[in-house]
Amino acid sequence: MDSVSRLRAMASLCRQTAAHHPEKSWKLLAEAEYWEHLANDALLGRSCTSGFSLPAIGDDANTTPSAHTMAA
Repeated sequence: MDSVSRLRAMASLCRQTAAHHPEKSWKLLAEAEYWEHLANDALLGRSCTSGFSLPAIGDDANTTPSAHTMAA
């Protein structure tokens, strides 16, 4: 249950950061949705098998998955 709390806290942090950085809000809100999805999966006992990883908050790097990641 502790992991669900931590995942939801990450989603909340993303939403709060989006409120203070409107130029990046679309990216941060998408990341918040991702964390909520992981929290819901953890709560239901499922594991997320997605090969995608999110960059750190505030990272301006290209978020498109590489060919290596997509092949996994």
